[in-house]
Amino acid sequence: MQMKTMYTYIMAHIKNKLFYVGVTNDIRQRTFDHKNATYETHTGRYNIDALVWYEKHNKPIPAIKREKLIKKWKRAYKIN
Repeated sequence: MQMKTMYTYIMAHIKNKLFYVGVTNDIRQRTFDHKNATYETHTGRYNIDALVWYEKHNKPIPAIKREKLIKKWKRAYKIN
């Protein structure tokens, strides 16, 4: 079985300290998608367009588990 690189990432609107946490297998394309999101999407509506952090995983399940953990973090912890 071939391993697929997955990424857990955080996008942000730096000034307003708003965050979006996600998982993708193509970090460049996903960052582009967020930066060019329309108003109908969460990232577009709140102008969440800066990739501020990411980490690589060799399999999808650990990436998804990490995403779920990060989503539970308080805003202050994400800022730090």
